Amino acid sequence: MNKFKIIDAHCHIYPDKIAEKASASTGKFYGIDMWYDGKVSTLMTLGKDSGVDHYIVQSVATKPEQVASINTFISEAVKSSGGKMTGLGTLHPESSDIKGDIEHLMSLGLLGVKLHPDIQGFKIDDYRCLKIYELCEGKLPILIHTGDKRYDMSNPNRLMPILDIYKNLTVIGAHFGGYSVWDDALRLLPKYPNILVDCCSCFFAMTDDEIRNAISAFGADRVLFGTDYPMWNPKIEIERLLSLGLSDEDYEKIFHKNAQRVFGIKL
Repeated sequence: MNKFKIIDAHCHIYPDKIAEKASASTGKFYGIDMWYDGKVSTLMTLGKDSGVDHYIVQSVATKPEQVASINTFISEAVKSSGGKMTGLGTLHPESSDIKGDIEHLMSLGLLGVKLHPDIQGFKIDDYRCLKIYELCEGKLPILIHTGDKRYDMSNPNRLMPILDIYKNLTVIGAHFGGYSVWDDALRLLPKYPNILVDCCSCFFAMTDDEIRNAISAFGADRVLFGTDYPMWNPKIEIERLLSLGLSDEDYEKIFHKNAQRVFGIKL
């Protein structure tokens, strides 16, 4: 369907019995109407319709006791996907056994970690998180929700010391590194070589020139395509990116090569 292979590097999925409620809750948190219900089956159908070849899937634990069950669910979804999914595990800084949680998610075949400070209730640079960064450094990439002008939990200024201290930690700063605080993200973060970004949940609020500037600031070799499923329509997101007139080389990096490099995905 598409000229380029496409990896959707930012997808939230939930068990069917709670999917619609979880999706609606996220929409309420951001004041944005969700396009979809968060079910795995819906994601797979959308992928076929829009030409997505692979998905990086995740969820987040709002309580430490949810970590193991969520990671097991993500792992089972990946195993049932016929090679179409790569899974990220969740962690929570209040867990009494972060090392054990990391060992468990790795044993499940999950290839990275997703953190959402605003929803999970901690600051990126909270001392409780340092064990997570220490244990993931050099082993597991971390996709971190970054930015929200309403709070100061995940904004770029809080990510900077982590990038400084844990130089071998691969961080993907979601939403061009700073949802709703994009100017700060582009000013503060591109200088760090250990950060990549994804572009999900940005296009609705940015002009074409602003998107091009964000890609240019980080470089196309550090930008991953994502839709933030179930939040946005993947066809519309893909078409918007394709409308920007980037080079084929840059599109290949953004749509799939960067995600393949970071997570070792084979298409």
